[in-house]
Amino acid sequence: MTDDARAALEQLRDASQFEWYVIPLLLLVLYAYAAEVERRNWNVLFAGLALWGMDWFNEIWNALVFHFSGRAPVWGARGDTAYQILIGLNIEICFMFAVMGIVAAKFLPPRGTRVLGLPNRPVLIAVNSAAAVGVEMVLNRAGVLTWEWDWWRAGFPFVLFLVGYVPFFLACFVVHDMPRVRTKAVTVGTILGIDALALAVFGTLGWL
Repeated sequence: MTDDARAALEQLRDASQFEWYVIPLLLLVLYAYAAEVERRNWNVLFAGLALWGMDWFNEIWNALVFHFSGRAPVWGARGDTAYQILIGLNIEICFMFAVMGIVAAKFLPPRGTRVLGLPNRPVLIAVNSAAAVGVEMVLNRAGVLTWEWDWWRAGFPFVLFLVGYVPFFLACFVVHDMPRVRTKAVTVGTILGIDALALAVFGTLGWL
């Protein structure tokens, strides 16, 4: 086991690390969603939940990589946190991804708008994903987000780009553009349902 993985593991689900700032952060996240419900802006609401659900999916398989390799997760979250949920996910990161999809969806132009002559959705998926990878590189250099595998690192960011973020923004934008609210709800419900089932099963087995 690597030193960074051990450091993250030592604080995993340690309730003694709780800090009160979690409560106002939670309220801010809830407010962001409540505002979309009030406006009946279902496109943005479900887009935000879709991205959040996709992050949970990634966090779960990342924890499974650590369990089965016994060496390290693909990415680990270490350092001060109010609560470490999974080895690569703390409560602050969870809240960040909960609002990231809302922010991304709010910046979406009409589907017919072109960027540099190209359809805007693929361009914005690439731009948002690249920006997120850039932020992760900064966090990695700061030592609070660790990478332990050669194929997931700053010198070779393509897998991080394609696996770590493109699916997030793809799901976010696809759900946003779905024509029916029911279809959005079913899609997001499926994503979150798979996440919940995986957490229940793998958590019970002690693999997370």
